[in-house]
Amino acid sequence: MAPQKTRGTTRDAGTTRELDVDALLADRGIRILVCCGAGGVGKTTTAAAIALRAAESGRRAVVLTIDPARRLAQSLGLTELDNIPRPVVGFDPAAGGSLDAMMLDMKRTFDEVVEQHATPEKAEQILANPFYVAVSSSFAGTQEYMAMEKLGQLRQQSDADDRWDLIVVDTPPSRSALDFLDAPKRLGSFLDGRFIRLLMAPAKAGGKAYMKALTAGMSLTVGVMTKLLGGDLLRDAQTFVAALDTMFGGFRQRADQTYALLQNPETAFLVVAAPQRDALREAAFFVERLAVESMPLAGVVINRVQGVEGGLTRGRAEDAAAALADEPERATTAALLRLHADLATIADAHRGHIARFTTGHPGIPLIEVPAAATDIHDLDGLRAVGAALSGRPHSAAAGVGA
Repeated sequence: MAPQKTRGTTRDAGTTRELDVDALLADRGIRILVCCGAGGVGKTTTAAAIALRAAESGRRAVVLTIDPARRLAQSLGLTELDNIPRPVVGFDPAAGGSLDAMMLDMKRTFDEVVEQHATPEKAEQILANPFYVAVSSSFAGTQEYMAMEKLGQLRQQSDADDRWDLIVVDTPPSRSALDFLDAPKRLGSFLDGRFIRLLMAPAKAGGKAYMKALTAGMSLTVGVMTKLLGGDLLRDAQTFVAALDTMFGGFRQRADQTYALLQNPETAFLVVAAPQRDALREAAFFVERLAVESMPLAGVVINRVQGVEGGLTRGRAEDAAAALADEPERATTAALLRLHADLATIADAHRGHIARFTTGHPGIPLIEVPAAATDIHDLDGLRAVGAALSGRPHSAAAGVGA
């Protein structure tokens, strides 16, 4: 495995390093923070909490979420989020920062790419094409690619008008955490694929003249495609691909530029996980992939870590509950002891999973966020999460829900 680029503070030599989010946010050389990981581990709330903490510490931040559930809008007190950055009201501006938020509109972002790389006439033709409408809305990997495209757009805008000095990205809720990094290559494979070449061939060779020159094998292929897709859909696909032919280079160029941006020292990745075996295995894959791709890892955030207070072990709680079984008047106490034992069981399992992860990945900065009793739904909740991410206590209960 390639040497891993990491940013963090060392707790003890040779042990797991504690991730210091406040130090990360104070580093003005970091312009992009990417929160990545498997689905359902709290990336959205983590991204929102970091962006809020950054703004309240003086950074001009924008957070881009990919979460279709709109939890980020609710947490930030916004009635809606769309493809346009909107200012968040209610954060503390005393430090001179600002906070904007937006949610990726995959179709609109794809439209913007077409409009940027095609003439107005060609763009109109593409945008009205039924095959394009289907591909831009549902093609596998489009959301991940468009998330990277939007990141590139935000970075260009921040260079142009100095509106933001920090972009926080919540990556798509994919089946695999690696989909975000694989999206540009997947799109390139699609554009270079045999199916696309077959669709492009008639237009490149002059339509009907080309069709007369087809070999028997090619004619059979087109015939099969027509039966499978239908004549209208095949024509729509051929028209779409022919129109996009001059744009393919632009797609690849933008993908390469954004990929290079992710490798830049101004970018930092936070791998977000939950204290379960599968989530931490996914986090391990991502940590190793970032190392291979020479992308800067800031650290790992483990959300919803169960803890127990008072030093009462699971066994002692179970024994105490059993001792009260014949005392009906103390049934409530016995029930609380059993609940404590259940939570201690969960906490022990979490500690074991985390220990195995840190043993396999020593030296990587890591922070644990305690489990919360309720979901995060407002700015105070996000502040509590931000305080937990920085290793500092907060009056509100910390934890990550979305």
